[in-house]
Amino acid sequence: MEIQRQADKQREIDKQMDSVAQLIDTEQYEAAEAKIIYLLKSVRSVPSDLTFYLGKNSYHLAKYKQSTDWLNKYIQLKGTSGQFSEEAIAIKAKAEAELLKQKQLESQQASQVFSKDFNMDCGPTGKVVCPVCNGSTVIIKKNYFGDTYKTCGYCNLKGPFLARIIINF
Repeated sequence: MEIQRQADKQREIDKQMDSVAQLIDTEQYEAAEAKIIYLLKSVRSVPSDLTFYLGKNSYHLAKYKQSTDWLNKYIQLKGTSGQFSEEAIAIKAKAEAELLKQKQLESQQASQVFSKDFNMDCGPTGKVVCPVCNGSTVIIKKNYFGDTYKTCGYCNLKGPFLARIIINF
């Protein structure tokens, strides 16, 4: 009786995974994601094929980090002999390329903000403390081997800046 119940449950999981594959093939990625989430909540251990479907679907939803993680898991479980191994490797490569593009774009956007010229209102003292070294002209980095001391290249050994100076980050 127990074996029959387990077999029925496995058939239901397989049926649901086939449904996920069909949804992905028909480009119904949001519906596929909802079904994958349902499956993840209803199983104790995640079937390896489900990791592939999750990775593939995540790629199509532009969730490249998630896609890479799940496809890595599939490749770890199945190696190069899995049913979807070649496709997983190809999609993972595309996801990694897209993830790299995203990170480069984020980096460019951040550098645009930090490379703008800012007029600093230094208040009544006419000086502002270096935001990197806090005016000490030394940067201290702590690590496992002790502290490392380096000269602050940002404030040019001056510590405080003069009033109304233009700072390029």
